[in-house]
Amino acid sequence: MSEFFSHESSFVDDNVSIGKGTKIWHFSHVLSGTTIGKNCSFGQNCVVGPKVNIGNGVKVQNNISIYEGVEVEDDVFLGPSMVFTNVINPRAFIVRRDEFKKTLLKCGCSVGANATIVCGTTIGEYALIGSGAVVNKDVKPYALMVGVPAKQIGWVGISGNTLEFDNNQAEDEYATYKLVNDNLEVIKK
Repeated sequence: MSEFFSHESSFVDDNVSIGKGTKIWHFSHVLSGTTIGKNCSFGQNCVVGPKVNIGNGVKVQNNISIYEGVEVEDDVFLGPSMVFTNVINPRAFIVRRDEFKKTLLKCGCSVGANATIVCGTTIGEYALIGSGAVVNKDVKPYALMVGVPAKQIGWVGISGNTLEFDNNQAEDEYATYKLVNDNLEVIKK
């Protein structure tokens, strides 16, 4: 018996590593050279790889393709039908595999439904990207980003809830936060 679950309609290529407790649902495909951590969940109609690294505890909702060049750290949430790109200037008639740009999603960040993450960007720890946003530049840890192009409209805590500040300090059930020079410092409880 396998340590992970893959629905009978899904395909997992050779040369793939999938951690214990991970679930891969209907009509998904994990391509060669891909590593997926423990306790992840992939909804229906997902394509992952080739050569993609996914951390532990990642939740990938329906209709998502995670391309070569994308790296996803632990505990990341990817909302339904969100989109990654891997080339800045694609053309159907030009092969640009040597021009893939790295995209990094840091620990605990969340990307809302139908958002687009343009390649070459890093989304910081626990940042929250609103539904439908288009991220075309790096995102600070704990930043709340919305719009096209995405702009920061506030801060979120580890809980994912918007932080309310009093004298440049805020807290949630996970940590105390302090604004210093337009960056959030975190003192975990």
